Amino acid sequence: QVQLVESGGGLAQPGGSLRLSCAASRGIFSIDDMGWYRQAPGKQRDLVAIITSSGTTNYADSVKDRFTISRDNAKNTVFLQMNSLKPEDTAVYYCNAVYGPMRVTIWGQGTQVTVSS
Repeated sequence: QVQLVESGGGLAQPGGSLRLSCAASRGIFSIDDMGWYRQAPGKQRDLVAIITSSGTTNYADSVKDRFTISRDNAKNTVFLQMNSLKPEDTAVYYCNAVYGPMRVTIWGQGTQVTVSS
């Protein structure tokens, strides 16, 4: 069974940076979209950023110009570089991938990001 394994969460100060990584546990022939979502306590899970297999990206307005999503297709890995972090970025961040002709969707286990002084 394919799994997404996330890493890179933790504690950062306001204005600081963190880099999240997410890798598929074994090879998938072709992943279409990969993305990051986040869920703060008591709130719904929202899209942060998404990247297609060809490199087209889309960001939530709240993270534009601060976060950058990228991917390594050869390693089935997606990254999220988070700069100029704000306390409101505090949430559990989930990796997501869509693959195959049936567009199967899988999720990572989530990684906590806390922005606090």
